Amino acid sequence: MARIAGVNLPAKKRVLIGLTYIHGIGNTKAAEICKRANISESRRVHELNDAEVLRIREAIDQNYTVEGDLRRERALAIKRLTDLGCYRGLRHRRRLPVRGQRTHTNARTRKGKAIAIAGKKIAVKK
Repeated sequence: MARIAGVNLPAKKRVLIGLTYIHGIGNTKAAEICKRANISESRRVHELNDAEVLRIREAIDQNYTVEGDLRRERALAIKRLTDLGCYRGLRHRRRLPVRGQRTHTNARTRKGKAIAIAGKKIAVKK
């Protein structure tokens, strides 16, 4: 089992897919890393030797921000917005969607479970 950037890559998966288990690396970056390290994307993680794992690790360290550093960067960016008190910062502070999505009916993932309000239903007049 290969350990890169503090993450154990699954041994049975292809290298391309295994690299996406690292926070900050998706399919495109995983393909670039494989190309830089001269490793075939179709090989499995358990087939890699120590030298190849080291090449992958170096390619990631030199060119990409991943895992803890990336999480810290994002957290600091959000903290900066909330401290400034700008619109995006206020939306983060209130745990509402930040990028202009409607919240009247949707946004349940961000807002959480709907809370029933007593007496809200309007009676229909006949």
